[in-house]
This record gives sequence, C-alpha cells and structure tokens, in this order.
Amino acid sequence: INSDISYFSSHNLIGYKEGISRPDEYLIFMAHWDHLGVNEELVGDQIFNGAADNAAGVAAVIELARKFDQVQTERSIIFTALTLEESGLLGSAYLAENPPFDLANVVAGFNFDGILPTGKTKDMAVIGYGASELEELLERELLKEGRYINPDPNPEKGFFYRSDHISFAKKGVPVLFSDDGFDLTDGGKIAGMEKLYDYTLNKYHAVNDEYDESWNLEGLEQNINTIFSISLQLANSNTWPNWYENNEFRAIRDFQLSKKSTP
Repeated sequence: INSDISYFSSHNLIGYKEGISRPDEYLIFMAHWDHLGVNEELVGDQIFNGAADNAAGVAAVIELARKFDQVQTERSIIFTALTLEESGLLGSAYLAENPPFDLANVVAGFNFDGILPTGKTKDMAVIGYGASELEELLERELLKEGRYINPDPNPEKGFFYRSDHISFAKKGVPVLFSDDGFDLTDGGKIAGMEKLYDYTLNKYHAVNDEYDESWNLEGLEQNINTIFSISLQLANSNTWPNWYENNEFRAIRDFQLSKKSTP
C-alpha cells in the first residue's frame, strides 16, 4: 500500500444565537462544507463541486440560521459548517473533542448531508432509523403535514456512521440525520427511487454533482420548514430527548442526564 501524508490547516465555522432564558442549553445544526476538490488527472471537468453533497446541506443550515434570527428562543442555537468530512469526519471529530460548549448541555443535533433536488415529497427519510426520540418529534410534525417517516432505504450501507453527526453521537448527543424523501408528490416512490439511484450511480462523488437551473428546490424548502418547526419546539421547551433503550449511545446520555437531576 502506497500512502501519501500531507499537513494543512482547515476550519470549522460556528455561528451562535444566545437563548434568552437558558443560554447554557443548546441545539446544534451541522453540515459539512468540504468536498473532494480538484483532480488534475481527469480530462475535461476536474472540479468536484459537491452541489448536493454538500452545498445543499450548508444552504439548509444557513436558511435555518436566517429563520432563527427572526425569533427569540429560550435555549441557544449553534450553527456549524464542518470541514474534512470527506477525509474521515475530521472536522466534526475535532469539534466534538474540543467543544466551546459542554456537550452534556446539547439538547439535540440535526445533520444535513447529501440533499437531492427531488421536489416535494410525501415522506422524509431518517438515516439510522430507530435511534432516538427525535424521530417521535419528527413523526408528529409530519402527521400534521400529511406526511410520514420513511426508514433508511439503504441501511446496509451504514450511512448513519459515515456522516458528521456520529462524532457527537459518540459523546451522547441525540442527533437526527433526516434526508429528503423518496415518495415524490409528483411521481411517487418509483420516481423517487429512480432519482436516488441515478444520483448514487452517476453523480455521487463525481464532477457532475453540480448545480443546475432545472433543480426543483421545493422539497428542500419543505424539509427545512419541518425541521425548523420541531427544533423551534425544542428550543422553547424543557424536553431532553434521549436515545432509545438498547441504543449504543444511551448509556452516555443517561449518565449526562443523571448529573443534571442530581442536586
């Protein structure tokens, strides 16, 4: 095996909105801003734009920051654009190991990674479905909208362990990794899965993952509004979501919550 080692500096970006009554309790939104860069050995287009993976995720976090800027919340909100996800989750791992806030005080996290321009859907996918009580909040909100949770369509690929939220999950923080749905309002499940497989086979980690004016962003807007609704509820509540029983991160969270209840 031939390996090359290089050293350079990169940056995580963090935005912060202070809560009005419980500023030391936090919600965190995250998306990775890096991609694969440039491959000069390719003929023609050499730039890996990463439009769906993950400029779209960063756009979702920015839009949520804009929405939260217009309201007051009891708890504080943290917005992060993380580096070096594609290099092994290094940016999120660094932040989780060196947080500027106590991770035991993070109420919940929301991760956005790889969002396809599918248009409106009747569902939202949850990667790593069956992990935490955040799914119950999402399900109640989707019922109001006449939509439903669609469990991870490809659990065998281990996407739950391949994105930045896992760095915080290891520290006990319940994180929801929701994704665009696959049951399209226009075309149903068959059309949705065709779009997913086309992206996976032809655009994922390829130079043609790039923005096109034909993109239908209504689904992205729809899902941002859904996540904003449930996170706004959390930001103004006393709720501390937990991982489900027997989840591998439950013991860490239980220990954190027990310290909060100890006089």
